Amino acid sequence: MKDQKIGRLAMRVDGTFWNAYYAMPDTLDGAILIGSIAMRFVENKARKNLFMALMKEAVSDLIEETTGTRPEWPEGAKPAPEHERGGNA
Repeated sequence: MKDQKIGRLAMRVDGTFWNAYYAMPDTLDGAILIGSIAMRFVENKARKNLFMALMKEAVSDLIEETTGTRPEWPEGAKPAPEHERGGNA
C-alpha cells in the first residue's frame, strides 16, 4: 500500500472558521468535516501547527480503522488542487 492515496486532509477557510475535512484524493465531493476552529485562534503559527497536527492524527485514525495501516504523511503542506481553489482555499 506504499504511496497509495486513499484520502487526504483538506483545510478550507469558511467565513471566520478554518475547517478540516477528510476527502478523497481529487475531490471534495462527500468530504467528511472532522474539525473546525475560529480563524482568530490559528493566526498564531504555533496554534495553527497544533491544530493541523491534531487533524492529521484524526485522519490517520480514520484511515487506520478502515485499512489497518497508519498512513505516512509527506513533509509540508501541499496546495489544494486547482479545481478546488477559491478566494479562501
